[in-house]
Amino acid sequence: MFNRIARFIPVLQWGRTYDRTAFSNDMIAALIVTIMLIPQSLAYAMLAGLPPEAGIYASIVPIILYAIFGTSRSLAVGPVAVVSLLTVSALAEVAEQGTAGYGVAALTLAFLSGAFLALTGILRLGFLANFLSHPVIAGFITASGILIAASQLKHILGIGAHGHTLPELLSSLASHLSDINGPTLVIGVAATAFLFWVRKGLKPLLKRLGAGATLADVATKAGPVFAVVATTLAVWVLNLDDLGVRIVGEVPQGLPPFTLPSLSMDLIRALWLPAVLISVIGFVESVSVAQTLAARKRQRIDPNQELIGLGAANLGAAFSGGFPVTGGFSRSVVNFDAGAETPAAGAFTALGLMLAAVALTPLVYYLPNATLAATIIVAVLGLVDLTILRKTWAYSRSDFMAVATTIALTLAFGVEIGVASGVVLSVALHLYKTSRPHVAEVGLVPGTQHFRNIHRHAVETVPEIVTLRVDQSLFFVNARFLEDLLQDRIRPGTDVKHVILMFSAVNEVDYSALESLEAINLRLKDMGIGLHLSEVKGPVMDRLKTSHLADALNGRIFLSQYDAWRALSRGGPSTDAA
Repeated sequence: MFNRIARFIPVLQWGRTYDRTAFSNDMIAALIVTIMLIPQSLAYAMLAGLPPEAGIYASIVPIILYAIFGTSRSLAVGPVAVVSLLTVSALAEVAEQGTAGYGVAALTLAFLSGAFLALTGILRLGFLANFLSHPVIAGFITASGILIAASQLKHILGIGAHGHTLPELLSSLASHLSDINGPTLVIGVAATAFLFWVRKGLKPLLKRLGAGATLADVATKAGPVFAVVATTLAVWVLNLDDLGVRIVGEVPQGLPPFTLPSLSMDLIRALWLPAVLISVIGFVESVSVAQTLAARKRQRIDPNQELIGLGAANLGAAFSGGFPVTGGFSRSVVNFDAGAETPAAGAFTALGLMLAAVALTPLVYYLPNATLAATIIVAVLGLVDLTILRKTWAYSRSDFMAVATTIALTLAFGVEIGVASGVVLSVALHLYKTSRPHVAEVGLVPGTQHFRNIHRHAVETVPEIVTLRVDQSLFFVNARFLEDLLQDRIRPGTDVKHVILMFSAVNEVDYSALESLEAINLRLKDMGIGLHLSEVKGPVMDRLKTSHLADALNGRIFLSQYDAWRALSRGGPSTDAA
């Protein structure tokens, strides 16, 4: 009974072996991640079009709930750039930023996303995420990174640009260039340059100055905090807000409030599809990070339980003043590198953020929006990977077309069109590939009993025999492909007397494929050609025996391809599997 409950509440498993060493490692990791999350949470709330405190709230209760229900020991859950961009894109269609309706819509979006994720996990449908190919996801994230960076340039320049697509953003920025605020530009450029330098240059510098590896690592992770402190002090001391520098302003002190999403059917109808898209993208990003980090420690995660954990986190965000969340790449890597042993590190991070929400929010009153924008730009440009275009072009032109199309549609028409096209392209790419199974004509390798592709190896062939090795299961999507292939290969008047279908790689034959095999059998029979099968797997053979094909086959079924070759080419003995 306990094991059954622990399966759905993983904290009951790892919590039983929790010790002082794990506690110490988790506390250190939590301290580092908390320092990193404070400016990041504020920045991603701004990106989502929400008040800065929403970012803090979205990083407290969701983290605690994931620690209870999630299976990854290192995943850090909270607001992330891509999900924040999807959020602002979805909410812009139903409410105006800064209104109460906008905040309620954000809660509803988190609620719908959480409900969808949890339900999908309970029904154990995590495998559906496999239909999103990695190249398409990489293309979408790359385009989203470019869009996010472009959307933050208005804060760097201190102008009032707008838009949800790259052409709109660039056009709006160009039309407002005359409104650039000088002090804001200085702060934004300086903060961006400093944060880029911190990523690459601070750690080596500190090591050259004699600092220990741990201190240098913590200082590097705290780079955004240094930028926040310096620019906030500059605005406060120099009264730069009077010169037009836009600041965060007053952030309410206190713990996350209890909030309720709206159950308005009109709002739910408007947000359910964006909620599904956010859930899918968030889950794919999260589970990819979780699996990568788990593999480094020879651990494993349960994708279906991850759905439940992320669902609980989003439901928690909906009832605590947040917005949709997922596992973040950068903070999870920081959590892992800092030595997090268990999900308790996330719970300790939440405690640190509670302290910040209660005591530190007055200190960010003079924090310039330009600094938060710089934090976002530096973070998201790390997601941009244009090399995926070169790699896919060299490896697979179909994958390249999928990536390029996803990037182009996302940049030109926005993230919702981009992610929807990514899903459609992933499924279409899968169907295209499965509709054209690899079928090779094979011959006997001299001196062996092995058969290989006649176009790749020097093999023995017999004019009267054609052997086709089918390298994929046969079902409704690709059944006609084999018919067309044989029709092109076996023409009237041919010298071929026998066709052997080598089924060593066929794991399933559905009813549509069975009908195609029957049609092939009748056509070859009319031509006076025998149709034979070889190396048919047991489960496939069991199904075929229940069909009309087994009795009507104009040929035989052989246990091995070599038996078929000997029997049909020389009239020798054979082993019949039928």
